[in-house]
Amino acid sequence: MPRPPSPMRRQILDCALRLFAEHGFKGTSLHDIAVEARCSKASLLYHFTGKDAILTELLTPPAEGLSAMGEELAALTGGRAAESAVTGYVGLAMRFHLEIKIIFAELPDMLGHPVLAVIPRAVDQLAAALAGGSDEPRARVMAQMVIGGVAVTVASDVDAEPVTMRAELVRGALRTLGHPTS
Repeated sequence: MPRPPSPMRRQILDCALRLFAEHGFKGTSLHDIAVEARCSKASLLYHFTGKDAILTELLTPPAEGLSAMGEELAALTGGRAAESAVTGYVGLAMRFHLEIKIIFAELPDMLGHPVLAVIPRAVDQLAAALAGGSDEPRARVMAQMVIGGVAVTVASDVDAEPVTMRAELVRGALRTLGHPTS
């Protein structure tokens, strides 16, 4: 069971997120996180049972966000579904860009992580919404291109202001899906 929120707990999570994104989950030790967070390893272990517990806490919000978005999108169809899916997905990807970078860096190992078990279903729901509910191969391929393209872009180190990045991701995703853009 997680400990209650505290400034030190948040500091540990923030430092671990940066280190995992920069060096990978396997390439970051508890000692590295403690040094970066300016706490003792004992203090770190008071807040978290280990490195996997830190990763679980970091990956839970994006997984829950994607799952919740998938549920909301299931009720929409056509162009409305695609546009809502694009803006929602880009927003989540921008918000959790470092977490996505961690997942992509060690994808085979990460897919087995328990907190990510909701992702395949949520991605299927997102793909269906991006395709506007169509089962046509072209629509499904374009939907998968948007999912992959947005994820890879936010996980990379593109030098763009967040507002510009968001606008271009939405515009590019809508264009890929064949929707008019302004």
